[in-house]
Amino acid sequence: MTSPASPAPSGHSISLPRLVAFALPGLPIGALAAALSVYLPKYYASHLGLSLAAVGIAFMAVRLGDMLFDPFIGVLMDRTRTALGRYRVWLLCGAPLLTLPVYMLFLAPAGVPLVYLIGWLFVYYIGTSVIALSHASWASVIASKYHDRSRVFGAIQIVSTVAATAVLFVPALVGSKNPETDVQDMGWFIVIITPLGILLASLFTPERIIEQHSTEKATLRDYWEMVSWPEMRRIVAGAFCLTLGPGWMSAMYLFYFQDSRGFDFRTSTYLLALYIAAGVLGAAGLSWLATRLGKHRTLLIASTGYSLGLMILNFLPKGSLIPAAIIMFSLGFLAAGFVLLGRSMCADAGDAIRLAKGKHQQGLLYAMMTSVEKIASALSIGLTFTILSFVGYNAKEGAHNTPAAIHNLELVYLLGPIFFVMLGGACYIGYKLDHKRHAEIRAALDERDAQASQGLVLDRLPLTSETPAALPEAT
Repeated sequence: MTSPASPAPSGHSISLPRLVAFALPGLPIGALAAALSVYLPKYYASHLGLSLAAVGIAFMAVRLGDMLFDPFIGVLMDRTRTALGRYRVWLLCGAPLLTLPVYMLFLAPAGVPLVYLIGWLFVYYIGTSVIALSHASWASVIASKYHDRSRVFGAIQIVSTVAATAVLFVPALVGSKNPETDVQDMGWFIVIITPLGILLASLFTPERIIEQHSTEKATLRDYWEMVSWPEMRRIVAGAFCLTLGPGWMSAMYLFYFQDSRGFDFRTSTYLLALYIAAGVLGAAGLSWLATRLGKHRTLLIASTGYSLGLMILNFLPKGSLIPAAIIMFSLGFLAAGFVLLGRSMCADAGDAIRLAKGKHQQGLLYAMMTSVEKIASALSIGLTFTILSFVGYNAKEGAHNTPAAIHNLELVYLLGPIFFVMLGGACYIGYKLDHKRHAEIRAALDERDAQASQGLVLDRLPLTSETPAALPEAT
């Protein structure tokens, strides 16, 4: 393990073995993206006796409350300097903060009160914040070039996708016979891989601390200032929409595929696994396409294709497995780009901000990203479950729903995701921070870092006519 403060050439690409090791904290995040958002709400509503509306409101309220902690965590991360590095120490602390609540949520006894769900969800979301923020911020440091970041975030997405697919097959591998034990088996899988993935990444990945070139300390005021930064406005709005759209689908997936499409629980799970597994190819394919067309253009293509695929899905014959599998694979392939390209562009915007302000604030920027994603995912469960209850859909195990209720289920399932995914793609129309502009920014940063190492730079680089074009101060 290299010294945290040891210099590394700017833009130096991480080797493949270290890249794989570094991506391993994506294992629990990916597995939870599938298990928690799709299965856990239904598990509490159908098997543990809580009402559909109560479960939806619990998930929404906790996520909205938890997001207030993200800027504090981001600021603390950016101020951290230890013998273990800046972000590594936070990643290690995140392991127990995630493992314990996962155990309590997925192996909860029957008859737990609503306060049990709310309390452990709150601890869970704190843990995911610490891991997601530290991991993404660290990724922006080990890869500083425009296209290298697509590679690093693509690797994280691939690892996450593999875990999300694997967790769905765990019940079948251990011989589970019913949905209740399915959820518990998924929980055990996540409890095991969380500390393992984080430990391996921490042991085998070097961390270089990026020095500040401003004497000003980062404050929470910077969090709000970043919202007005031109690129970050688009990235934040896009992240909100491209999280809410697929999250909306995830919350209702089992209801829709069983009651509308006519598939049983196991077949629905396998179709979901195909959707998630397609993300491995999608992450690799869209990362490659981004190196040819640019990240923002690739996102426009992915969001448009995703929405068209959803439109086709509802016109397929009921119970038609092969066409449904083709559509689900296509949707999963395209959805893989939403997170990895957004994260990569956030790192690029962080370089532009560091050049203008002299502050390394990646933790704060990713806190902004996770905050809006938490709002979106909170709304995806809270809104959909509340709307389903309002339109007369009954989620209880074995309940009979009328054709009108199922028709309403279909409308709610499709219209929300199509609207938000298209809106998320539209956020990048006219986006300016492409690879050429980013190369200019990195060249200026590298020059300033070299001067700083010789004690020539004491504060931020003045914004002059020689600063790379289109780098306005936040207003």
